[in-house]
Amino acid sequence: MIPEIIAALDSLQKGKTILYPTDTVWGIGCDVTNYKSVDKIYKIKKRVTSKSLIVLVSSLYMLKKYVSVPKKAIELLKNSEKPTTIIYNNPKGFANNTIAEDNTIAIRIVQDEFCRKLIKRFGKPIVSTSANISENPTPKSFSEIDNAILDRVDYIVNLHQNKVNSKSSTILKIDGNDIQVLRP
Repeated sequence: MIPEIIAALDSLQKGKTILYPTDTVWGIGCDVTNYKSVDKIYKIKKRVTSKSLIVLVSSLYMLKKYVSVPKKAIELLKNSEKPTTIIYNNPKGFANNTIAEDNTIAIRIVQDEFCRKLIKRFGKPIVSTSANISENPTPKSFSEIDNAILDRVDYIVNLHQNKVNSKSSTILKIDGNDIQVLRP
């Protein structure tokens, strides 16, 4: 795992994109603070820029550096058994093209060991968007990823390529005491 962390880290530090396994489905990622890298992901996915991206952090500590985390969110994260993405208001420190038009961002504290170690060594969050062309089905395994994606990312992590995972994260939006489930 260490050689893959080092190679992926090198790509992220150089502003490149990576294709990598997450705690949910395979993701396309980059440095969330690098506008050009984020823009490249939108182009790879053929995704409209008005549809924001999910971001991964390694810990609650890292999360708190970028957003104000309501107590309700902390409770949900501590009690959640499956990967949970929460939409937060007023993010700071991200490239503008990662932030939604309503000044929110979707962030998940990653549970996957490879991702957590990579992000921790990188020292900042990374983008995590499913490895598919927009409007196409999300691949459940590495073998289902479209060649158009494989050919356009800068680095492909060589881990867990036989793993099948059909579940995306739960997506929640918290506004005060109201919790809205956007994706169960």
